[in-house]
Amino acid sequence: MFRNWRIDSVNGALLAAYFIPAWTLVAFNIMVAPVHGLYERPSVAVALFLSDHLQMAGMDTVRAAWLLALGRLTVVAFFAIYLALLCIPRVRRNGGSDEALGIALAIGSMISFASMVMASKVGEMDALRLHATELLLLLGAAIVMVIERPVAAPRTAEAAAPLGLEQAELLHNR
Repeated sequence: MFRNWRIDSVNGALLAAYFIPAWTLVAFNIMVAPVHGLYERPSVAVALFLSDHLQMAGMDTVRAAWLLALGRLTVVAFFAIYLALLCIPRVRRNGGSDEALGIALAIGSMISFASMVMASKVGEMDALRLHATELLLLLGAAIVMVIERPVAAPRTAEAAAPLGLEQAELLHNR
């Protein structure tokens, strides 16, 4: 069973095992109580940046919190799609699940990078370490995914000769 697993498949599954529960919990905390959830440790840098540097009012802060929760849930959804596609051996061997992983890595990297920059602007060192670690995890997985390509299946079938005008192209003629 494990002889057709690639390194990026295992790496993506491990990333999904971290990001799905962690970011789902943060997103649901923001959806239940937007301001309180935004000021918890994983999102406090974003909240401080929005309030201090952008001078957002209460309702605008709530909208920004919901947008952050939506972004995190989008990443979670693409990781879940990746895990579902990873369970199908034919798709896993051909690298068909790499697109969902790539989208999750791209959106997650943008969110983590923006959060890291905001954490550095407001001087929140714990949040900076958290977002830098998440960004390095995502970028490392992206590098592994780019470097390791799926093994191409050998082509043994020859191309069929084109049919003449008098021959009909039916299923039994192929």
